[in-house]
Amino acid sequence: MEENYTIKEIDPLLLFGANNQRIKQIIKLFPKLKIVARGNNLKINGNEEEVIRFTNKLDLFVAHILRYGALTENQLERLMEEDAQEIVQNTSGGEIILHGVGGKAIKAQTSNQRKMVSAMKKNDLLFAVGPAGTGKTYTAVALAVEALKNKKVKRIILTRPAVEAGENLGFLPGDLKEKLDPYMQPLYDALRDMIPAEKLKDFLESGVIEVAPLAFMRGRTLDKAYCIMDEAQNATEGQFRMFLTRMGKSAKFIVTGDVTQIDLPKKQTSGLTHCIHLLKGIQGIEFVQLDGKDVIRHKLVKKIIEAYDKNEQ
Repeated sequence: MEENYTIKEIDPLLLFGANNQRIKQIIKLFPKLKIVARGNNLKINGNEEEVIRFTNKLDLFVAHILRYGALTENQLERLMEEDAQEIVQNTSGGEIILHGVGGKAIKAQTSNQRKMVSAMKKNDLLFAVGPAGTGKTYTAVALAVEALKNKKVKRIILTRPAVEAGENLGFLPGDLKEKLDPYMQPLYDALRDMIPAEKLKDFLESGVIEVAPLAFMRGRTLDKAYCIMDEAQNATEGQFRMFLTRMGKSAKFIVTGDVTQIDLPKKQTSGLTHCIHLLKGIQGIEFVQLDGKDVIRHKLVKKIIEAYDKNEQ
């Protein structure tokens, strides 16, 4: 079968790469086909089924570039593994959560991140569970900042259980805040992407945005607030019950965690794993499971996760 594919909607350089390096990389992924690239046209020869698979992938790459303006090596590898039709169907609208610092578009980049966005439109409590690098915390913070900017809530509360991952807080220098801030750093990093520095400083000083250890939530009623519990796999069953029952009438809660990275003592059950079984099926509570396909960090992160999963199995 012979097929001609013409790139019309984007600058061919965005797909082909400098000196055609990226299109050469793509062609290597289809060794059964003979592919010649000239200008904005690709001439494809080979088995009909393989030609169709190749052109479907090209449609996917073009759709991705139209949405995000670029196609990195990591993104290319991820898109090669995902179902093309599913992604193409999800390319229409709604992916931008908000515009951050310098007008940067903060987007839900994967199908499961988009599920998180959709879930929070319909529910007040979401559990987003998955491995490192899947963007669950970043997406959750983006949803909270969007709600604050649009006056859907009056404040944001970001919390983590202060469990030491092989370190002892008591031996770290400084007062309690200085000891705890390193544990909260990923939350601060996300906020700095989305809120200008001076505005963020004002929000933190006034309490509009609060970043605090989980223990500080005890005894409070969290209302008209967007609350995120991050690293939830390190919360105990008792801490989970305490946190979830803080929920006021006009609050939104997101719980994020990775059940493969529990730092609790071996004899102690993770409150996250307990909660997932306990609360399944309750109306108003949504669960989104992220996986290796959602990893948006370096391509090696995905391979590392796969290696650990294989070892555990």
